[in-house]
Amino acid sequence: MALRGITVVELGGLAPVPFCGMVLADFGAHVVRVDRPGTRSDPSGLARGKRSLVVDLKQPRGAAVLRRLCAQADVLLEPFRPGVMERLQLGPEILQKKNPRLIYGRLSGFGQSGRFSKAAGHDINYLALSGVLSRIGRSGENPYAPLNLLADFGGGGLMCTMGIIMALFERTRSGKGQVIDASMVEGTAYLSSFLWKTQKAGLWDQPRGQNMLDGGAPFYTTYRTADGGFMAVGALEPQFYELLIKGLGLKSDELPNQMSIKDWPEMKKKFADIFAKKTKAEWCQIFDGTDACVTPVLTFEEVIHHGHNKDRGSFITDTEQRVSPRPAPLLSNTPALPSTKRDPFVGEHTEQILKELGFSQKEIIQLKLDNIVEIHKLSVNL
Repeated sequence: MALRGITVVELGGLAPVPFCGMVLADFGAHVVRVDRPGTRSDPSGLARGKRSLVVDLKQPRGAAVLRRLCAQADVLLEPFRPGVMERLQLGPEILQKKNPRLIYGRLSGFGQSGRFSKAAGHDINYLALSGVLSRIGRSGENPYAPLNLLADFGGGGLMCTMGIIMALFERTRSGKGQVIDASMVEGTAYLSSFLWKTQKAGLWDQPRGQNMLDGGAPFYTTYRTADGGFMAVGALEPQFYELLIKGLGLKSDELPNQMSIKDWPEMKKKFADIFAKKTKAEWCQIFDGTDACVTPVLTFEEVIHHGHNKDRGSFITDTEQRVSPRPAPLLSNTPALPSTKRDPFVGEHTEQILKELGFSQKEIIQLKLDNIVEIHKLSVNL
């Protein structure tokens, strides 16, 4: 796999950092997740392919364990607000002095500097401060966040992953690691570069929800079907729009011009009435195999059974029969080989990892007795 031989230390946190660690693990990195004492499970559910070590970083001897671990690692991932790692004597100055090749990934909502840097927040707050939230929503309604995907995972976890890959590549030339300041606000804003770069192109002249790409156009939105399902329509180009009109049983010469904005509301009502007369399956029979850019809105239950996804093996099933998306993108020579084993229990690998670091059995027992580490082994009921 592409990241075979790379060791990553991930400090347990909420979803963005675990997602970043999972992507790295999926593509071959050895990821050790450092969990806090008292933690009983990984709330993110993104522990695939990782091992778990429980250590109390607030205690000096616990911090010393992490320093020892990072001395042999390629990447450290930390999810805390600025200053937390420094107070624990685990900042980049200390860790990179011991290991100059260490790539120190800092993933936070507002970044390592600025007046909001130490403030609490979540996806919707980062989305708001990036400017993107102001552009999402129906006409006449409040802006709304499209799940916690854009900032947490797109502008956060995935952008941090890209930074780590670039830093690993740069290290092949300089031999040195570097600090990655991954701000979810800035990552989300960067994702929206198209919106910024097209402001003078006329795409966003109308109020929110009334533009071509934000739900205002009748040919770029969703419609309810007779059985309560939905169809997604994205027929932007004239030749695709013509196929849409044909599939709906209409005649283009009897309709307003596709780009007549004043007629869009009435055209949306007309299209909605037509879509409501057939089921989702019936519309699929009409549009599948055409270039009308009309597709079913699949539920999680439906998506794994869809023919195209089955053709590509786009979803995988683990040993506990849990289904999830296959890692993307698909590399031709070194594709990801995600673990299909169950997720690790918190602290399941504490003893194993400490032994790999050179701790003796006596030292491990003492660390456990002193509540520096926790060991949770899998119990077998006979």
